Amino acid sequence: MWSQMFANPVDWQALLLALLATLGLAWAAAIVARRIASSTLYSFIGDAIPPSSALVRTPLRLVAIITFIIVGVLVLFPALELTGVRPRVSGEMREATIWLRGSGLRILLIVLIAYGLSRSVHLLVRRFERELKGGTRLNSREQAKRARTVGFVVDKMATVLIAGVATVTVLYELGVNVAPVLTGAGIAGIALGFGAQWLIKDLLSGLCLILEDQVRVGDDATINGTDGLVEQINLRTIVLRDVRGTVHVFANGAIQTLANQSKDFSHYVIDLNISYKEDPDRVSEIVREVDRDLRTNPEFASIMLEPSQIHGVVGFSDWSMQLRIRLKTVPQQQWKVGREFRKRLRKALNRHGVAVPYPALRARIEPPGSSPSAGRH
Repeated sequence: MWSQMFANPVDWQALLLALLATLGLAWAAAIVARRIASSTLYSFIGDAIPPSSALVRTPLRLVAIITFIIVGVLVLFPALELTGVRPRVSGEMREATIWLRGSGLRILLIVLIAYGLSRSVHLLVRRFERELKGGTRLNSREQAKRARTVGFVVDKMATVLIAGVATVTVLYELGVNVAPVLTGAGIAGIALGFGAQWLIKDLLSGLCLILEDQVRVGDDATINGTDGLVEQINLRTIVLRDVRGTVHVFANGAIQTLANQSKDFSHYVIDLNISYKEDPDRVSEIVREVDRDLRTNPEFASIMLEPSQIHGVVGFSDWSMQLRIRLKTVPQQQWKVGREFRKRLRKALNRHGVAVPYPALRARIEPPGSSPSAGRH
């Protein structure tokens, strides 16, 4: 058995020495490569992602494994020859060995580089999002939302581009003529452009949607009459989840109306019905008292951007007049502030004796036997 594997009598000490040297050198190279990759990775991401995260551990582990395999393959046969052990290599095995040490290693490196580039883009996007989220100002939160939106699209586009280039390069190393593949892809792209104009329209609309910063992931928006929270913005579609949890998917090219309710800031409007017997100035002062009290609460002070604006009496009905109040808050916090403001306002109006207006009906009872028109002349 051993005579079939080796061309000379086996010196077990020399064989063991060659194997140990190969394993030791491959192990040391794997450790060095992991440390270099780790320092390079953290120079990009900083402390945005903890070391225990799978986003960090998986690429580093993969770098170590691939380095160990590459160094082991490159060093094994030279180590055997240096120790006087000559493996018996057939023609087919020799060709396979040459291919593995040539094209095989290049394919492995291509896959490793493609994976590393893809993960690097993903980690960079995560780092930018983390840094922008660290701010407490309104502008920082808005920048973080835009970074999350643009980063999602950049990550997907970069992954597709890197995977495409790596696939073509691997096919070339395998001996496949990639010229017909590229030509066919170009023809297919032209045919797709003519046959699927709606798809091109969706892609261009999505690109404009992102570049113009019309809406971001996390915004409250109304699209084609449907309200909800924006969960995803892709080049072709936008995903909206309404208050009942229903997911709505809109093609970007089919968006006719888009209303962003949380761009930079939000407003909450209250049309307070008050009786005609009440003094609007007195009620306005009660509103200001509630506003001052609410803005002293630490839970609401940080999300209320300005004192409440009292626009005055904006309408009359048969039984009441409307006093308009507008609250300015950080994005997506208008409902929380509005609910608390309404509750405190109702209690304050009760304390000050401001009655709740309601429609009143007057009924007149006619004496028996009298006609409805009696007494009109």
